[in-house]
Amino acid sequence: MTPPNEQTPQQNVSFEEMKQNPTVETRKKDIDAIYDIPVQISAVLGKSTMQVSQLLKLGRGAVVELDRKVGEAIDIYVNNRLVARGEVIVVEDRLGVTMTEIVKSDRS
Repeated sequence: MTPPNEQTPQQNVSFEEMKQNPTVETRKKDIDAIYDIPVQISAVLGKSTMQVSQLLKLGRGAVVELDRKVGEAIDIYVNNRLVARGEVIVVEDRLGVTMTEIVKSDRS
């Protein structure tokens, strides 16, 4: 048993390892607790900067030029943090996003 003031070293365990290895079943139960936490997902097609006077002149059918080119990857944010890049797709009559690249975090 670990003394009260010593920390137990943590191990990183992938979801695949948890599925395949029954010895990590207790860790799986701990991770299951976070599945119901809501997150906000945003897909950014591009950005544009304009003055308020220009914004007020926009009307129906106005075109706003974005800083991205056609076919260029879009940014995918989770809780305002960039996590991936992807492409816009059409699913039945709705727009969707498919992830093509996971962005590595600078966090340690």
